[in-house]
Amino acid sequence: MEQSRIAVFASGQGSNFATLIEAQNAGRLGAGRIELLVSDRPEAPVAQRAADAGIPSLLLRPKEFASRELYEVEIVAELQRREIGLIVLAGYMRLITPTLLEPYAGRIINIHPSLLPAFAGKDAIGQALDYGVKLTGVTVHFVDGGMDTGPVIAQRSVSVEENDTPESLAERIHQVEYELYPEVVGAFADGRITLQGRISTTRDK
Repeated sequence: MEQSRIAVFASGQGSNFATLIEAQNAGRLGAGRIELLVSDRPEAPVAQRAADAGIPSLLLRPKEFASRELYEVEIVAELQRREIGLIVLAGYMRLITPTLLEPYAGRIINIHPSLLPAFAGKDAIGQALDYGVKLTGVTVHFVDGGMDTGPVIAQRSVSVEENDTPESLAERIHQVEYELYPEVVGAFADGRITLQGRISTTRDK
């Protein structure tokens, strides 16, 4: 597997996917090259984004498989055929099973709109507003078998303003995501991220 060869997994609009493509075109993914989009929703707009960018797609409907594991067996086969070394989750709305986790341990990353371990799971922005925190943010982390429980790679804070709505806070958080995720993906592709236990270290260029 070549760590510079990237597969992006996405289920929806694909805004982070689009940002990663833009970063690659601008030379900001280091050695990283997006080789494949994987989506569990063939009708999702992200599939058209991939087509427009000339990036191959693996579009599968999980319900057409007898189990989650068999669905992922097909994904793993395609990843290995393309020698993918890094999986980047970008709005992929499925929990990953050991079928995919084990062969790609330490090579799957995700982005989450909070400062983990705070506000894991769904609607992290709504959780932060309901709790009344003054500071939230964005976390990029390795993926393990839990819900947003993998080792943290990078975090960046976002202030919660007095009159914030879910929409206004989400807009500022997304802007931070669009900056941070390409930085981390590029660092991984360049071999500058190491993991020992739960401690992740990123070397400067």
